[in-house]
Amino acid sequence: MRLENNRAGQLKKMQSDYECFVPHNLKDIKLSLDSEINALINKAYLLLGRLDGMAITLPDIDLFVSMYVQKEAVISSQIEGTQASLVDVLQKDKRNEKIKDTEEIVNYIKATHYAFKRLNELPLCMRLIKEIHSVLLSNVRGEEKMPGEFRKSQNWIGHTGSTLKNASFIPPAPDEMDICLSDLEKYIHEDSNISNLIKIALIHYQFETIHPFLDGNGRMGRLLIILYLREQGLIEYPVLYLSYFFKKNRNRYYELLNNIRIKGEFEEWIKFFIDGICEISEDAITSIQKISELKKKDIERIRKFSNGNISNLLLVYEYLLKHPFVEAEDIKKLVHVSKPTVNKILENLMDMEILELVEEKKRYRQYVYKKYVDILSEGTIL
Repeated sequence: MRLENNRAGQLKKMQSDYECFVPHNLKDIKLSLDSEINALINKAYLLLGRLDGMAITLPDIDLFVSMYVQKEAVISSQIEGTQASLVDVLQKDKRNEKIKDTEEIVNYIKATHYAFKRLNELPLCMRLIKEIHSVLLSNVRGEEKMPGEFRKSQNWIGHTGSTLKNASFIPPAPDEMDICLSDLEKYIHEDSNISNLIKIALIHYQFETIHPFLDGNGRMGRLLIILYLREQGLIEYPVLYLSYFFKKNRNRYYELLNNIRIKGEFEEWIKFFIDGICEISEDAITSIQKISELKKKDIERIRKFSNGNISNLLLVYEYLLKHPFVEAEDIKKLVHVSKPTVNKILENLMDMEILELVEEKKRYRQYVYKKYVDILSEGTIL
């Protein structure tokens, strides 16, 4: 790795004959913010406010939050190579075979819920980050790589099989890393005259550059974004799935992070990051609108339906919003009726084009609320 300038940091020669990159303290970086960045920031604040306002007024906000957290978890994990989609997660325990991959996603979901709860008790600090990381890597691939503990050895980034000699990027050595993390923690909470959106763009870059864990840095770094926005009062609920933007622009994402280290191009990264917040806020707003409209329309269909017990149909419909993949046994447990009545409920929901048959085997049939899943799963298909 060769630096074109030292604006973002410097290379430090180590005894083992390699050079690691040590980033400068973010508080010492002087930014040049133009009218384009300022316009993007204003737009992002408006969209975040609109998104959060829509979320707060939803009567079933917990349901929407649950689904959006799952979506972010899927996409963030896919960036790291997890071979599972949102459909796989929603089908979990429904005879789905991708258990290993879905477990990593489930951990991300658990880590998000844990983090939001702990933010009521702790500030966003390195202690909390380690706690979240421990949940993230519990009992999945990478669990042997010190979950919840900062690394005590040198790591590096490169293609499979690469070594320190041919790595594309080498983060700071452990001693330097500790100093960098301490500086980053102070920067997160110190008063600043720049926008919080710029700050989190820089915080995310710095965290990925420090790469403090042996595994899970990407997922933790992306989760850090939503936690910072929550702590700063910019969002109330985790309904911003920024990983979708990073996944769509994956090569550009990594290129811009690297260009900061090599060329000191902070401003290009900031534009990209804020543009992502704008785009994903708009996507999330559209998604909420689509789901709200779909729900309104389908409930109206059920209420107008005369060939069945409407109360049971509505009960099953509410269940579908939480569990869009169902089998007859699920419905039987929910409404406590006979098997013929369950089959009639499923038949009625299919007649209304709410449910579709996914899979028919000798011992069971599986159904899906496909229109709902299609809206949720945008961007999560492998």
